[in-house]
Amino acid sequence: MRVLTAPVSLLWYVAYGSNLHAARLDRYLRGGRPAGGLRTYPGCRDCRPPRRTVPALIPGGVYFAGESRAWTGGMAFYDPELPGRAAVRGYLVTAEQFADIAAQEMYRPPGADLAGIRAAVATGRATLGPGRYETLLRVGERDGQPMLTFTAPHRAVAVPWTRPAPVYLGMLARGLREAHGWGVARTVDYLSGRPGVAGRWSRAALRTLVGAAHVAVADPPSGLQVEFGQSAPAAGPVDMNGRSAGDGWPAGSFSGQEGCHSNVFGVT
Repeated sequence: MRVLTAPVSLLWYVAYGSNLHAARLDRYLRGGRPAGGLRTYPGCRDCRPPRRTVPALIPGGVYFAGESRAWTGGMAFYDPELPGRAAVRGYLVTAEQFADIAAQEMYRPPGADLAGIRAAVATGRATLGPGRYETLLRVGERDGQPMLTFTAPHRAVAVPWTRPAPVYLGMLARGLREAHGWGVARTVDYLSGRPGVAGRWSRAALRTLVGAAHVAVADPPSGLQVEFGQSAPAAGPVDMNGRSAGDGWPAGSFSGQEGCHSNVFGVT
């Protein structure tokens, strides 16, 4: 992986877990408690929606481990060394927004400095601590912007796998429908093979869960998949407000003021 040295103001946050679902990510941006969750989030300093969002597949895989304090059950992590491809969703956000999203995942208050992000962009990896989601990875580039995600510091084979809770897995299913346009059968095929799900969720139970999750999702505007680094037009990307990628981020489309710029944050 080549070293990047240019300053970064925008980057792709690459979501592979519950943040595949746009409404779930919105709680990290604007604050609040997601439906079915046990945790309230303070939100980002800048709570404007992402400029764009695109579906993609990246090398590696997703597995479930540990115990979620927000959902109970196993949490999704990304391991670039697992075989296959991980279905993800890229959100084009500011470096500050990514820092605040990552901080909330790490149970830290928003407002952290950007040194870790700069290190991950430059070298491909930065470890901010020993805990879950405290390892930043650069997984590629798209349209000249780096793609970053966060995960655990260890490999999937190094930890026991854990069955994810229905509410959490259902959120992933909704996100896969939104981002990739997958139907029930393909979503079940994908989730059933994930470590932590395989052998712990029957296909019948998954079909019931995914079917119910998909009912709540309107037909997505685009279900095409792209690898990061390929040309964007074929993907037909749209942002969280339904605007096309070419519309950009119009001035005044979201004030970014209400609840976004408090100087004091608390993580509950």
